Amino acid sequence: MKSTVSEQVAEVIKHYPAKPKKVFKQVRQLVVEAAKESVGLDNTEETLKWGEPSYLGKNGSTVRMKWTEKQPDQFSLYFNCNSIMVETIRELYQDEFTYDGNRALSFPLDDNIPDVALKHCIAMALDYHKLKKLPLLGN
Repeated sequence: MKSTVSEQVAEVIKHYPAKPKKVFKQVRQLVVEAAKESVGLDNTEETLKWGEPSYLGKNGSTVRMKWTEKQPDQFSLYFNCNSIMVETIRELYQDEFTYDGNRALSFPLDDNIPDVALKHCIAMALDYHKLKKLPLLGN
């Protein structure tokens, strides 16, 4: 993954309104930082899955970012629903996010991004297969 946005992802993001676009850029920066610190940028892929920006570490589980007009005030991150990612995140960060079952966490666009917690969640996903057998993914 490059530290600049891939052409595929940039094409999707250019259609976002200003506020979701700003949040995307902030959250993507957390992905870049988490990747640099945990698995390395060279071991992280930026692509589109289901038409949405997605990030995958070489030994990790996909993190997918989503903003939609159906929920215009929310920004969400989706995780593999067959993993224990959201369950673990809920245990670690009960009040930081809103949760959608075992697949997603969301936060309001107008709130400050809980960047420390979110970066930690992203780092766990990027290195998921190394952490999945550890209690609370090693936390």
